[in-house]
Amino acid sequence: MNNMSNKQSTFLYSSAGLIAVLVILVLGNFILGFVNTRVDLTEGRLYTLSAGTRAVLAKLDAPVKVRFYYTQGEQNVPVPIKAFARRTEDLLMEFRKAAGGKLILEKLDPQPDSDAEDSAALDGIEAQQLPTGERFYLGIAVSYADQKLGLPMLNLDREQLIEYDLTRAIARASTTEKPVIGVMSPMPVFGGRGNPMMGMPPSEKWVFVSELQRDFNVRRVDQSGTRIPDDIKVLLVLNPRGIGDEGQYAIDQFVLRGGKLIAAVDAYAYFDQMPGPGGQGGGGTSSSLDKLFKAWGVGFDAGKVISDMKFMSGGGERSSPTVLTLHGPALNNDDVATSQLGRIFFPFSGAFSLSNDGKPADGLKSSVLVKSSTFSQFVDNTNATDQGQKAQIGFKPSGVEHALALRLSGKFKSAFPEGAPRADKAADAAKGAPAAHLQESTGEGAVVLLADSDFLNDGAAVQIGEVFGQRVVMPVNGNLALGQALVEQFAGDSNLVNLRTRAVASRPFTVIREMEARASQAYLGKIKALEDSLQQTTEKLQALQKTRAPGQGAILSAEQQLELENFRKKAAEGRRELKEVRRDLRADSEALQFWTKVANIALVPLLVALAGLGLAIIRRKRVVTV
Repeated sequence: MNNMSNKQSTFLYSSAGLIAVLVILVLGNFILGFVNTRVDLTEGRLYTLSAGTRAVLAKLDAPVKVRFYYTQGEQNVPVPIKAFARRTEDLLMEFRKAAGGKLILEKLDPQPDSDAEDSAALDGIEAQQLPTGERFYLGIAVSYADQKLGLPMLNLDREQLIEYDLTRAIARASTTEKPVIGVMSPMPVFGGRGNPMMGMPPSEKWVFVSELQRDFNVRRVDQSGTRIPDDIKVLLVLNPRGIGDEGQYAIDQFVLRGGKLIAAVDAYAYFDQMPGPGGQGGGGTSSSLDKLFKAWGVGFDAGKVISDMKFMSGGGERSSPTVLTLHGPALNNDDVATSQLGRIFFPFSGAFSLSNDGKPADGLKSSVLVKSSTFSQFVDNTNATDQGQKAQIGFKPSGVEHALALRLSGKFKSAFPEGAPRADKAADAAKGAPAAHLQESTGEGAVVLLADSDFLNDGAAVQIGEVFGQRVVMPVNGNLALGQALVEQFAGDSNLVNLRTRAVASRPFTVIREMEARASQAYLGKIKALEDSLQQTTEKLQALQKTRAPGQGAILSAEQQLELENFRKKAAEGRRELKEVRRDLRADSEALQFWTKVANIALVPLLVALAGLGLAIIRRKRVVTV
């Protein structure tokens, strides 16, 4: 009887407990429905907007209309694209919430022969074609008053920059005037008339400058001037060879007034050749902003270029370790300007260092945008064009990643604490009231420094041809994209500088990539060791040839034959070691991928099953005890 009573009591308690839980869940859900709060627990904060985006949206003084075009119900659209479209829609919802009523979101489904398809065509949204021949739309149009901008074709490969692209489109649509961009350079970036006396033909305007002129008001700035005009928002300085204190002071005060600076100095400007004695070739020029760099805590040796065996261009006797083809780990994946470049080409680049124990001057923050590998070293710029074996003899990797491009931000202090140089003071006095000297910036400033200026030259960035009499320009790398991204980031709303790249839903095997990079470095090291062995053996053979007996001809002596056999053994051992490196890399990579898949697929269900089994055992023991 007692046992029956216990069972009934357990049943009643269990039923009452279940009903209580249901009531609590319903009431809790009802109450929480009035609370508009979300918590982003995703890795990389996928659903959290950057502070820069929120600041841009907060400054809107009139509603912005955003049309999101996506073809719903298309069965043949790949699943990753569908998931990307859903994430994009979620992001747009976050934009609408952050704008506080200043962003109107319209979601349109451009089915064939529909009004939405006509609207997509008017907004410049482009249809994407599937392998089956069917088309679908995935794009965004932004309109503000009479201004209209768009993202005509959203691409999954650019998901990291979707927030930046959308924020930039909103910021640009709400701006009625084109920003003014200043370009300071002694090189003929705007084209030149040439010099017939020296056999120099007229030069074309750089493609990079032509591209800037499509979106901005681009103005030439003299590097000997005493002041940068106030209406210039961004100043682009390219290889400022021979710049004096007056020019550096003008740049200094421009930065302190809140202007944005992009400065590309050079240790060996290959496309800025200066004639040597007698009019003969003298080599590339070099440049620096020494006064400014010192004040900012930045070091730059204009007489040294970077030689990098990992990112060198070419192969064999035409390999050029000072001509860098940079990609992957060389580019900052967290910065909007460098995360989607693919690869860039830096010929004969210098490098920056930070003199304050790896940090810039007080009040400034730094981030590296482009860097060398650890398998690199400095070489004199007089040897910058050495190739092949000549460039690799005596190579000793520094084990340090050198900064080829830096971003500085914060409160800048003047590099001229005593005021303008004497020539500037005299010029100001002649003009009337001198400009007020600034000792430090009033707000947050931003500067980008690049250790190469050749990367924006047509010879390094584009391929120019002619089709049916028309000049055709084709980018050959990400150089133009890098230059344009930096200018657009600075020329737009100041809050764009603070935008971060977004995390993506897919997770690459980063550990495997690091293993491959280490193995690649070991591979290059073994190749270098083998080439050194070949060089030493060749020198020994040449020495033996000099000591051969008269009349011996091309017949090898016993000593020479032994030396050749020793080299062949060393070469065979080296090839075997290289095969072992590749085999071990493949084995480790495949094993890591296998166990990662096992953990992702089987581990969580197994843990859940074990937890349930343990809970069942505990409850059974309690029932038996009762």
